Amino acid sequence: MSLVWDGARKHEEFVAKPKLYAVVVGVSHYAKKELSLKFAAKDASDFAKALANQNGGLYRDVSVRLLTDTSATRDEIMDALEWLQKETTSRDVAMVFIAGHGVNDPTGIYYYLPHNADPDRLKRTGVVFSDIRNTLSALAGKAVLFVDTCHSGNVMGSRRAMTDINTMINELSSAENGVVVFASSTGRQYSLEDEKWGNGAFTKALVEGISGKADMLGSGKITINMLDLYLSEKVKEITGGRQTPTTTKPQTIPDFPVAVRR
Repeated sequence: MSLVWDGARKHEEFVAKPKLYAVVVGVSHYAKKELSLKFAAKDASDFAKALANQNGGLYRDVSVRLLTDTSATRDEIMDALEWLQKETTSRDVAMVFIAGHGVNDPTGIYYYLPHNADPDRLKRTGVVFSDIRNTLSALAGKAVLFVDTCHSGNVMGSRRAMTDINTMINELSSAENGVVVFASSTGRQYSLEDEKWGNGAFTKALVEGISGKADMLGSGKITINMLDLYLSEKVKEITGGRQTPTTTKPQTIPDFPVAVRR
């Protein structure tokens, strides 16, 4: 009896999918009622649902901390950021989404306004940009920030209603910090929301994009660059050119997938 060797048995290579960890925050109803918006909380909820739908696709597991309206206090947001930093490993992807009001103080420092914020007491009641920056830049895995905060409204007085977030974006997306940032508008534009969209313009396009419409090549995957292109075109279309989203990615970070068509 003779034996014939037909070569080494081929095994399918095991590639572990990443986990996705996300902190998703949106405030429509503020403790100070004059700050209230229509769709920021719904924006956060809709985005969280779109992320949860990625479970078992690109990601082997999706874990989302969703904070809206009364649950989106300063303390809860800080706890969620701490959770994100503890959980994310070098193989994972981390996302932070914030919708609502963002303001600059008189020195130009950016604050996100949680539910219990008082614009006259920003240091004590606002979430300062450096806390978001320090969390994201310290993460071991890939980090993506979505910012939908430049809404119109009497936040800091009419002269300061528009918030300039360009400095924040540029700092976060530096090679040193390595964070991909999607912002709903340029530094001196308002972010628009409308009943006919049922969302803010940016989040409407974002949810559509990661759910599949940003798959420009029909490959089944949505990458950072594809999402950037879709957001730019869609938001421009539905706002009549009044709002221009921006995306900033460090040159040291190659394009990578963030979702698959579902």
